[in-house]
Amino acid sequence: MIADAHNDLFLEVAWRLSEGEANPFAEQWLPRLEAGGVGLQICPIYVDLEFLPEAAARQALAIAAAFHRTLWSNEQRVRWVRSAADLESDGRIGLMLALEGAEPLGSTPELLDAFVALGVRMVGLTWNRRNAFADGAAEPARGGLSRLGEQLVDRIAELGLVLDLAHASERTFADVLERAADVPVLVSHAGCRALRDSPRNVTDDQLRSVAERGGLFGPAALPSMIDPAAPTLERYLDHVEHAVSVMGIDHVCLGADFVSQLFASGALRVSQRDLMLLPSGLTPGTPIERLTGPADYPNLVEGLRGRGYEEERLEAI
Repeated sequence: MIADAHNDLFLEVAWRLSEGEANPFAEQWLPRLEAGGVGLQICPIYVDLEFLPEAAARQALAIAAAFHRTLWSNEQRVRWVRSAADLESDGRIGLMLALEGAEPLGSTPELLDAFVALGVRMVGLTWNRRNAFADGAAEPARGGLSRLGEQLVDRIAELGLVLDLAHASERTFADVLERAADVPVLVSHAGCRALRDSPRNVTDDQLRSVAERGGLFGPAALPSMIDPAAPTLERYLDHVEHAVSVMGIDHVCLGADFVSQLFASGALRVSQRDLMLLPSGLTPGTPIERLTGPADYPNLVEGLRGRGYEEERLEAI
């Protein structure tokens, strides 16, 4: 069974629902997830950072509504994951809601409780930019947690949620690990900075610090993080193997962040400001060869086997 820690598919589902489609998840994503053998899919809520907080909250709620509509429209083939008990497979694909960036909360940490009631079980504090709670990876000053951010981390700990360090600045990363000693952590989708120097990628020291906490790291299938000059499956596997060598195999997961379909459909766009974060000549939505979407996960399994991953070692990832 494949467990994928990050796929923004509900950006497209919500967008297609707003265009009048009845069940876009069943048409656009369910066949691909089933073809790839995905048994658990983490589904982040991500909002356009150009929105004011009130509009960001509305967009986040629209994505959460699309998630719930999908659950009851496809109840024979998907199930809602809210607790460890829900991870027991019954043949249906498990869907779990996450929050990618705390922008929908504005500057009110207490609003997190409402999203938890909607099913959010994993929270990333930032996207690439600064918000009221923390600095993201693309901020030049690379500050850390604000006082509001400390309150939000404390509430995440109280609620027993998973904290996602993807997109965090180095200072935010360190601040969270120091403040939230008992919170389960992961980096859901990033690359290894030792192989590709990017502020969105994590250093070996960061990988080790996550492993020491019992956390996970998911290499992202994005050329900007893997290798803009060679966006290949083999190069992606290099990041997997590097992470295994640094963290140990029990701490490496999958968090592909498949976005090519989102760009192709028009559900996802990049602002001029965010285009500046991409390497020169790289088109938004460019996929990794042979790993363009969840239906390509068999290619990844084949690639891992080609590098000697079998049985327990293959299952561990």
